[in-house]
Amino acid sequence: MINVAPAIVILGQNSVIVARKIISVLPGATLYGLEGRTSGVDVSFTNFGETLRELFVQGRPLIGICATGILIRTLAPLLSDKRQEPPVLAVAEDGSAVVPLLGGLGGVNDLARRIAEALDVKPAITTTGDLRLGTTLLSPPPGYHLANPDDAKKFISDLLAGAQVKLEGIAPWLSNSKLPIDPQGDLTIQVTERLVTPTANSLIYHPETIAIAISGMIDDAVALVQQLLADAKLEKTSVAGIFAPITAAADPTIHAVSSALGVPTRFFTPNQLESLLSQGYSPAQAAAIAATGTSPLSSPSANIAIAIAPQVIDPNTIGQPRGRLAIIGTGPGGSLWMSPEVKEILKSATDLVGYKTYLDLVGSLADGKQRHESDNREEEARAMMALDLAASGRYVAVVSSGDPGIYAMATAVFEVCDRYAKPEWDSIDIHVAPGISAMQAAAAAIGAPLGHDFCAISLSDILKPWSAIAQRIAAAAEADFVIAFYNPVSKERTWQLAEARNILLRHRTPDTPVVLARNLGRPGQTVKAIALEQLTPASADMRTIILVGSTKTRTIKRRDGNIWVYTPRRYTE
Repeated sequence: MINVAPAIVILGQNSVIVARKIISVLPGATLYGLEGRTSGVDVSFTNFGETLRELFVQGRPLIGICATGILIRTLAPLLSDKRQEPPVLAVAEDGSAVVPLLGGLGGVNDLARRIAEALDVKPAITTTGDLRLGTTLLSPPPGYHLANPDDAKKFISDLLAGAQVKLEGIAPWLSNSKLPIDPQGDLTIQVTERLVTPTANSLIYHPETIAIAISGMIDDAVALVQQLLADAKLEKTSVAGIFAPITAAADPTIHAVSSALGVPTRFFTPNQLESLLSQGYSPAQAAAIAATGTSPLSSPSANIAIAIAPQVIDPNTIGQPRGRLAIIGTGPGGSLWMSPEVKEILKSATDLVGYKTYLDLVGSLADGKQRHESDNREEEARAMMALDLAASGRYVAVVSSGDPGIYAMATAVFEVCDRYAKPEWDSIDIHVAPGISAMQAAAAAIGAPLGHDFCAISLSDILKPWSAIAQRIAAAAEADFVIAFYNPVSKERTWQLAEARNILLRHRTPDTPVVLARNLGRPGQTVKAIALEQLTPASADMRTIILVGSTKTRTIKRRDGNIWVYTPRRYTE
């Protein structure tokens, strides 16, 4: 059973096509590529051995599109406990072979079958039990947990030696296998959500058939749930999920129980529970019945209910997850400036919302996502769309360039939440993931002009009057701040930059250094320094960030003709 997103490791560009086919059936996978030999990957690395061993120790399933020998030699020093080994597979560069190497107890054969199916080949599975019995008893499919793995080795050996097994309980993956099932068998496989003690010659599997429903705040909720399970003699590994009305999606009680049991949360809309509530069931009881189709067990609290389904519960097919909205900053341009957190969000998100130019900057991380493009000036409509999508259970990433909290979409989202306050938005988990701002990138490209006190001012007077902007420029200039100007010039706004220069010249000398940085991190990037008196509307556009030095800002001319710009940290009178 694979619970962690796999890592696909490649050493050359020829492997990218095969890797993308694998990712199509493993959408959460991360593509690692050797720096200098690969492009369009999620993560670049320089040392194959260190990267592979680090991922292995983290428990990440590994898919190496390379020779089996290099995988074996690299990981050999780490091999000690096969129960702790993540799946490791080798895939031929042309996709002609899929070879499971390690992780038989971690579902490597099932993973190999999924990959082989995507590549239209047969997996090279060599596990005797898997081949002869048609299933891997040590690695049950999702929805089942083996309670006594220590007894499995002898149990499987007896089966392979000719013993027969009786099956108690319902498990299609066992009844449809090649197991020698006989009601009179000497061996026993028991499938139950009840607490039972293993006996000689038996294996016990706990199916995920239990639904726990919570509808409100409960004191010591984790302890209460554990006590209720113990009183009912139910095994906690059989809990499939925590279920609740969507109105309780932000309740920390629900997420505390979910975290303690290691199970997902799912939520029902009012319409989905309306019929059950009209019959007199409490919200918790209604959620339990909606999840299982069966009546709940008795409970001492009206805010909690437990029900047992007749078959394994797949939470992904029930209700909806709690909606998530991440407002992310991709940095000024290239993927190298994108934080690991932002990349992880982009990989996990179901929907991307943003200005088309910014969505295009995401590159291959947008593959397989629903794109919702809009004009750059439609920020409020974009924010409302993102919130509505998230309220329906989607994982939405609102994409900004630079940092989303600096003249960007984070503020727009919170403005909309404050102004309209739709009840369904209360259920959303909202998170802001910062990015490298344009002023930081511009400063880094030419030295350290932001090395002392600085401020940022937008020259756009669309959302605030010019009088306020002019006042702030004058105040910042008088206070001797380095100033970063955002949105300096557009097709409709050209005079504002000239007026800003005129205000600055009342407090700055004409030769004050000014940095013009355009298309940062993108094709056609230019970064140069000019004097303040040379600053004109023709110097910039909306893709330009301008840094105006303080009275202390200095320049250093280099032998190659370039210039460093910096602002000293220490003031001298």
